[in-house]
Amino acid sequence: MLRVYFGQMPDSIFNTASYFSNTFQKTWLDDPFVCRMIKDVDKSEVIGDYLIKSKALGMISPLQLSRGVKTLILTYFKPDMVFNASTCGDNCAKWFLRMSKKEDRTINLRHIMDFGEGEFEILILNDGRVVHSMKELVMIVGDYV
Repeated sequence: MLRVYFGQMPDSIFNTASYFSNTFQKTWLDDPFVCRMIKDVDKSEVIGDYLIKSKALGMISPLQLSRGVKTLILTYFKPDMVFNASTCGDNCAKWFLRMSKKEDRTINLRHIMDFGEGEFEILILNDGRVVHSMKELVMIVGDYV
């Protein structure tokens, strides 16, 4: 299940780009799920361990990926840590939901992310309620952000 804490969360990693730069492992790009996230969110293709072909930027290193993709990758590989997902655009929301179907993931949001029109399951850590739609989510988290 995806677990979300809204507002400032003391133990979350706020600067995900810096954390990614200091912890990146080249084997992360061997994972097909990660490659799909990069392709979808950044419109880029993983070529090798340290090489990514970006439509917008040409050939780049993993350190030049968007903050959103970096946060997704960190959340995927470090499930026991909490990252600031407000660095992500709404195009990352479906990926948080997908990875949390296999194993619980916790993220910190300081805004209301659009998780789409479909049904989902998100535990709001601020008060312990579970929501299943954007309508339910918006009605609850407005008090926290």
